[in-house]
Amino acid sequence: MSINNNVSDRQFTRFFIDVTPVLKEQMLNWANRFNICCFMDNNAYTADLHSYECLIATGAWKWIKLSAGNAFPLLNAFYRQEPGWVFGHFGFDLKAETELVPSLLPDHIGFPDCYFFVPEHLILVQPKQVLISSYSIDPATILRQIMDLPLPVVNQTTPVVLKPRIDKETYIQKVNAIKAHIRRGDCYELNFCQEFFASPAEIDPVYVFRSLSSISPNPFSVFYKLDDIHLMCASPERFLRIENGIVRSQPIKGTAARDIVNPVADAELARCLASSEKEKSENVMVVDLVRNDLSRFCKPGSVEVEELFGVYSFPQVHQMISTVKGEIAAGLNWVDAVQQSFPMGSMTGAPKRRVLELIESFEQVRRGIFSGAVGYCTPDGNADFNVVIRSLLYNSTSKYLSCPVGSAITWYADPYYEYEECLLKVAAMRKAVGGGF
Repeated sequence: MSINNNVSDRQFTRFFIDVTPVLKEQMLNWANRFNICCFMDNNAYTADLHSYECLIATGAWKWIKLSAGNAFPLLNAFYRQEPGWVFGHFGFDLKAETELVPSLLPDHIGFPDCYFFVPEHLILVQPKQVLISSYSIDPATILRQIMDLPLPVVNQTTPVVLKPRIDKETYIQKVNAIKAHIRRGDCYELNFCQEFFASPAEIDPVYVFRSLSSISPNPFSVFYKLDDIHLMCASPERFLRIENGIVRSQPIKGTAARDIVNPVADAELARCLASSEKEKSENVMVVDLVRNDLSRFCKPGSVEVEELFGVYSFPQVHQMISTVKGEIAAGLNWVDAVQQSFPMGSMTGAPKRRVLELIESFEQVRRGIFSGAVGYCTPDGNADFNVVIRSLLYNSTSKYLSCPVGSAITWYADPYYEYEECLLKVAAMRKAVGGGF
């Protein structure tokens, strides 16, 4: 059955079919054939705020690649010319445009500051049906190509060890220096990231993403490829979702380990997180920052906290998540919403511009797409973007593999605990590349 999209000229063909894990892996393998692809996986989370189980966009029918400076106005112009389905990313270093803080640290991966594309082929996946649109191939042929692919083969043979760029002692010294800035009143909270990396590293990005997804199947997972650079992301966090003019942001601040073996102990860990004054103080600071960000582009009086200090359990960790929502002001769209709230508060701190300056002085490498956002926009202006965390970044030409992780530093932060939190967050990525600790 074909359906018309009433805003763009895309035609979709609907196929009623059970979407099994094997079929999703075949879809991923098929998508990886293209030099540009974005495979977004909800991993069967059933929350109300997910429209699709999976989205696959491949081939850049039209595209725009931008550097910080005038990226948002140019992206807005691109979308006005192409008001259909678009996929892409915002890199953290767009802070040079939104907060006037330039990025001077070395970049070992090479993601552009901003890249969006109109996909040549687009697949929308729901549990019992698949919708396929293509500008060049019959949708039935695409489905047949996918289903005819052999079962995925394990290609990763050599374990890769991710090593920290700074040692524990240096990390602790930096955290104490950040706390000195907090004591002086320079800032209230700062998200400080350190990098784990391997170079040279030989990996199969698809295999690593599948491995990461099996270890840590999170609701905003993404395999994203731009030619020779790859993102393998298992993010649990949403940056912005816009639906019918209502925007929601769901910042995460507050992390606790899980005890999968002992359900009673696991429940106690979640309870301790929910009652932790330290974690709640970190969370409420970022909630206030997000409320301020949303007020820049939402109708006056419409911004409210929909949920405060919600504790959600993921395969590796418990997380404290709050939800802030508002109604976008007339005449503004998803590009304006991102511009006014980027970078997201959960990955910066407060006040935003000052902590971005401090991040440049304390961190060792440019974040690039990490701490940025990957997502999509629909023809009717709805959009959904994640926060790029719990991720591996890979340049297959230079053979550089990067895994940044971070935590929120406040006056109450224990540097030793923050270091252990970083190790907890990097554990799934280390396991995915077979290197362990």
